[in-house]
Amino acid sequence: MSRLNLLMLNYEFPPIGGGAAGAHLCLLKQFIHNDELKIDVLTSSAQPGFFRENLSENINVYRVGLHKKQLHYWRKIEVVEWLLKAGYHYRKMLRRNSYDLVHAFFGFPTGWLCYKTANRIPYIISLRGSDVPGQNTRLAVDYKIFGPLFKAIWKKASALVACSEGLKSRALRFLPSAAIDIIPNGVDLDSYSPSESKQLSDELKLITVGRLSVTKRIEILIDAVDLLIKQGYRVRFLIIGGGAGEESLRRLIIRKNLTKFIELTGRMGTEHMPDLYRVSDIYISATMQEGMSNAMLEAMASGLPIITTRCEGVEELIIDNGIIVEQDDAESMAEAVRQLTNDSGMYEQMSIGARKLAERFTWKIVADEYLKCYRKILDTPIGRKP
Repeated sequence: MSRLNLLMLNYEFPPIGGGAAGAHLCLLKQFIHNDELKIDVLTSSAQPGFFRENLSENINVYRVGLHKKQLHYWRKIEVVEWLLKAGYHYRKMLRRNSYDLVHAFFGFPTGWLCYKTANRIPYIISLRGSDVPGQNTRLAVDYKIFGPLFKAIWKKASALVACSEGLKSRALRFLPSAAIDIIPNGVDLDSYSPSESKQLSDELKLITVGRLSVTKRIEILIDAVDLLIKQGYRVRFLIIGGGAGEESLRRLIIRKNLTKFIELTGRMGTEHMPDLYRVSDIYISATMQEGMSNAMLEAMASGLPIITTRCEGVEELIIDNGIIVEQDDAESMAEAVRQLTNDSGMYEQMSIGARKLAERFTWKIVADEYLKCYRKILDTPIGRKP
C-alpha cells in the first residue's frame, strides 16, 4: 500500500483550545510510527514566530504564533490573524510538498484555507461543534453572515465527518443535501480507569470539565449544588476549565457563599485528569450542545455515572450509565443527583455500565475509521489530485 502524505489543519491545538484540540492530538498519537502515513500539522501558538515541533519520525507540527490573550477563547481579531498567517504558510507548504490530501478540523476558519485550494488538492472536514450553526448565541450573528460561505466550503469537501449523530443532525438542518459520515471521539482506556472500589463517598463529589462558555450553562450546576446543600446533602463540586465565563462564575460562587463547597480550578493539565475523575463520584453537565464530549467519555472510562441535560451528542453516550434530565433547570439537576445518590444499587450498576460503554470508544477505532476515509477518497477518481 502506498504511503499517504497528509496535511492536517487545526486553528486549535494543545495547549490552545478545548475538546477538538485534545481529540486531534489523541488521533495523531495513534498515527505515530505508522509507515502508511507522513503527516504535517499546521496550527497555532500563543508564542510569537513560526516553528516546528517533531512529534515523531513521521509527524511534524508547525505552529503559527498569534497575539492570543486567552488559550481557550478566540477573539475575532485572533481568528483573522490566524487565517492570514496560516494561509501564507499553508500555500507555501503546498508548493514545497506533494500532499495527497488535506484534513481540516473545523469547517471554519480552518476549512476556508482548503476551500481556496480545492482545485489543487482534495480535503476532508471534521465538523466539531461550534463550526456548525446552532444554539451558540455568541456566534449567532456570525452564523448568519458566514452561513453561505460555510455551505460553499462544505460542498467542495471530498468528505464531511461529524463526531456524533446529534452533530450530524444539526449539520443536515443547515445543509440538507450534505453527505455526512460519523466518526466519534475516543478515549484512552489505559489512562482513564475506575478506582478499585467505586462507591459513593460520604461527601458527594461532583465534577464537570470543559471550556467555560455560555453553552455549558455552568450556572445551572452551581444553583443545583446550592439546592442540594440547603437540603442537607454534603457536596463538593469541582469545576475544571477556563474560558470567557470564568470570572463571572467565580463571582457567582462568592455571591452564593459557596466557596467552601465549589472549587473552580481553571484549566488543568491532562496529566492530572485521571486522578481527578477517579476520586469523583458523578459527572454532571448542563450543556446546551455538544459535538461529542471528550470529558464525558473520560468520566465514563473512569466509572462515573453521568447526569446531563438532553442535547445533541449525548444519545450515544447515555444508555444504562446515567440520567438525562429533560428540564434545563437546577431543581431537575438536583433531583437527578438525589435519585442516584439515594439508590446505591443504581449507582453501582451505572458505574459499571459507564466503563463498559466507554470501552466501545477507543482512539484506535477512530484512527482506523479515518484511515479508511482517507483511502476511500483517494481511491475515487474525484478524490485524486488533478
